[in-house]
Amino acid sequence: MKSKHLTNFLISLLFLMIGFVTPVQAALLKPVTDSIPSTDDARAKVLVLRLEEIKSTDRSTLSRSEKKELRKESKDIKKEIKTLNNGVYISVGALIIIILLLILIL
Repeated sequence: MKSKHLTNFLISLLFLMIGFVTPVQAALLKPVTDSIPSTDDARAKVLVLRLEEIKSTDRSTLSRSEKKELRKESKDIKKEIKTLNNGVYISVGALIIIILLLILIL
């Protein structure tokens, strides 16, 4: 009897987790036409240097629109660095499904 309740609870938890998933659109990045190396490591180094440049700038002399452009550029650079990492990521919902399947199988 308890296993039936546990199974029903796990199934309802699974559907609840799936219901909270929201789709996210990929950001459209402008192609860079500068003379930047095409290899990933060199590209990442150039991006990190640019981020350090942005962080070291004196923002008190900049106008509001220039500050906004710097924020947007730094966000775009951070996104591009994340895509260069080529890591494998597992979402929380996928991890829960894997754990549930392992519990049911074992």
